[in-house]
Amino acid sequence: MSSFDPRAYAPEHFLWRFEDGVATVTLNRPERKNPLTFESYAELRGVFRGLVYAEAVKAVVVTGAGGNFSSGGDVHEIIGPLTEMDMPGLLAFTRMTGDLVKAMRVCPQPVIAALDGVCVGAGAIMAMASDLRLATPRTKTAFLFTRVGLAGCDMGACAILPRIIGQGRASELLFTGRVMTAEEGERWGFHNRLVEPDALEQAADTLARELVAGPTFAHGITKTQLNHEWNVSLDTAIEMEAQAQAICMRTQDFRRAFEAFAAKRAPVFEGN
Repeated sequence: MSSFDPRAYAPEHFLWRFEDGVATVTLNRPERKNPLTFESYAELRGVFRGLVYAEAVKAVVVTGAGGNFSSGGDVHEIIGPLTEMDMPGLLAFTRMTGDLVKAMRVCPQPVIAALDGVCVGAGAIMAMASDLRLATPRTKTAFLFTRVGLAGCDMGACAILPRIIGQGRASELLFTGRVMTAEEGERWGFHNRLVEPDALEQAADTLARELVAGPTFAHGITKTQLNHEWNVSLDTAIEMEAQAQAICMRTQDFRRAFEAFAAKRAPVFEGN
């Protein structure tokens, strides 16, 4: 894919809205608490891959319909068929689901997860893979893989979750599959903040628009460095950041910020 038009995009397995630089993905099977299927996994992976080529999209919100985020992989449409697959088929599936996480991390836009109600299994993974997480006091997050006889190392959980909440807490959640309450999630740093359910959509949209109003090219650089600096030495990280910041200093947004400061007015960033 070399281009992606967010204005014309019409997905089959979730809702899509694009307005003022903000793309909103809404998981939309509320009668089942928004489970994922083989098809929705693949379509979500495709849209996040496409966002690499969507310059008009400056921030992304991921949410769920009907008071829940996602109940994870559908028991009848995914888990049942998986019990009948051969090893090549199973590996193709697990690689595909992992590709969704990689696509969410690689897309340059900040991804905000707006979480309410049930957020479990692959839904918890999508929340984990996002850059920022807003939740409500009734949000219940669980990495349920051990409950169905699987390892907790699913879709990058053993790499990403400890970096968010710490090794010990991540180990507890991944070994037991227990629910992390909203209060725990905020206290542990998984949720950036809690808002009331009727304020969640507006809070996520407001945060997304704040990011859109900022230096969006530089935001993309920040996300890239947050990803790449996991596995390098401090010396290497500092050199990587020196080069990245020098690139940002050649943008017009950097000059706009200086000129605005000198003129004692707020800068207006344009993402270049």
